[in-house]
Amino acid sequence: MSEIDLNGVRVLPGLLNRADQVALVEDLRRVVQAAPLFHPVTARGKQMSVRMTSAGDYGWVSDRRGYRYERLHPQGMEWPAIPSIALRVWREVSGVDRPPQCCLVNFYDEGARMGLHQDRDEADFDMPVVSISLGDEALFRVGQTTHGGPTKSIWLRSGDVAVLSGASRLAYHGIDRVKPGSSTLLPQGGRINLTLRVVD
Repeated sequence: MSEIDLNGVRVLPGLLNRADQVALVEDLRRVVQAAPLFHPVTARGKQMSVRMTSAGDYGWVSDRRGYRYERLHPQGMEWPAIPSIALRVWREVSGVDRPPQCCLVNFYDEGARMGLHQDRDEADFDMPVVSISLGDEALFRVGQTTHGGPTKSIWLRSGDVAVLSGASRLAYHGIDRVKPGSSTLLPQGGRINLTLRVVD
């Protein structure tokens, strides 16, 4: 399937084949063993519905002190290396020479969602954000670079990749819902989303 433009966000359907998806999930199991999933808390003290961890030089964290990148997991361990398949996707689609410094791993179970937000905790907005979807389908919504305005949505399937770059780098985006049982990739169901970023 050809590339889809979603308010400037490039969606590349089925970029990762099934074998690569299976291998990447195995790599992520090792990431989670080294740096366990945790429930972030917003600055207002509300627990997010997704669980997350990270790989790379930095991990993204959120707590009462706000949103930021840290060199260590909240439990004190270093973040593991970014899986090689994720790095290959970055090289294929990012359009930049710099490697990613963070691979944020979000796990959505049934009922988890992510409200519209911007990815703006990074130092250089000329660097893209590359998103990889694994597991159950998710309704991905993209708005404008300011609050309000029309939004567009698409169901992201396992193996799809999205790229936020250029004018869409600061587009508001989120996950409205996940469709349980729509993929057989994860034996217990759910969705994994990886986002690769350059931090500093």
